[in-house]
Amino acid sequence: MAEAAIILLCVLAFFVLLIVISSVKVVQQVERGVVFRLGQVQSHFRAPGLTLIFPMIDRMTKVNMQTVAMGVPAQEGITQDNVSVRVDAVVYFRVIDPVKAIVNVQNYNWAVSQVAQTSLRSVIGQADMQQLLSDRETINAELQRIMDQATEAPWGIKVQRVEIKDVSLPEGMKRSMARQAEAERERRARIITADGEFQASKRLAAAAEVMAQDPASLQLRLLQTVVEVAAEKNSTLVMPFPVELLRFFDRAAGGDQTPREGTPRTDLAERLAKAEEDLAKAAEPSSIDSVKDVPPVPGLESDAPVGHQGIEAPRDRSTQTPNVEGPA
Repeated sequence: MAEAAIILLCVLAFFVLLIVISSVKVVQQVERGVVFRLGQVQSHFRAPGLTLIFPMIDRMTKVNMQTVAMGVPAQEGITQDNVSVRVDAVVYFRVIDPVKAIVNVQNYNWAVSQVAQTSLRSVIGQADMQQLLSDRETINAELQRIMDQATEAPWGIKVQRVEIKDVSLPEGMKRSMARQAEAERERRARIITADGEFQASKRLAAAAEVMAQDPASLQLRLLQTVVEVAAEKNSTLVMPFPVELLRFFDRAAGGDQTPREGTPRTDLAERLAKAEEDLAKAAEPSSIDSVKDVPPVPGLESDAPVGHQGIEAPRDRSTQTPNVEGPA
């Protein structure tokens, strides 16, 4: 009898030890414990640390409270401006209510993934291509708002951030965008070149104003050009025709190069001042963002009597009265 009692006590002690071991649970710091007692969920979840449950009556499910980074598979869609794109994203979310995350949805990770895919398709259809490429902050905020509305209240899951990773465009659209950028740069280059030619012509006009006051300066410039050409050790040297000889033949032919009496001649200082003013206007920085900022071409505006920067527009020859000489 004594031996049977000892064996019975040992068996009872063993069962008690098993019950105690099965009733003790440890919840990690990043987890929360949701307890089901006889199939009914308890309103309060178990905090991290050591906790006790009733064996064969309670069942505890642990829920991870850490932030989860989930990649959204690439979704194909058509934007608002009828461009086919392929967009993928990444979603950052965490569980804020463990009871709702366990009771209201079967697998909240898979459910959040499906909501992210459908929301991404919806946002792609509402945005245009330029917005997808340049204004991603607005797209991310809209995605987060749509997903929060579907997951926070019913499932107890907070979407913290949504980021679009990549936007893939069709090859035809990429080529069109490349051609557009190339044409824009070509337009800017041509406008800058034309602006440089315009400023260079103004400086040449100013130099011609100075040389016109003294014909000897033009001859000195000619000799300087000859010296520069001869310094290159060329085997052939081209001598331009002297300007003074041309003027001699012009006077001999009856051409009058002197101003008539009664016609006042512009002073050299005034002409230089006018040339410097034109150069200052031409050197002003001009915006080339639009075609309207391009300087007008003198002579092409029929309604303006005066061209760009003091250059007189050509007169209409059809309105001039022809000078018909009578019989001698």
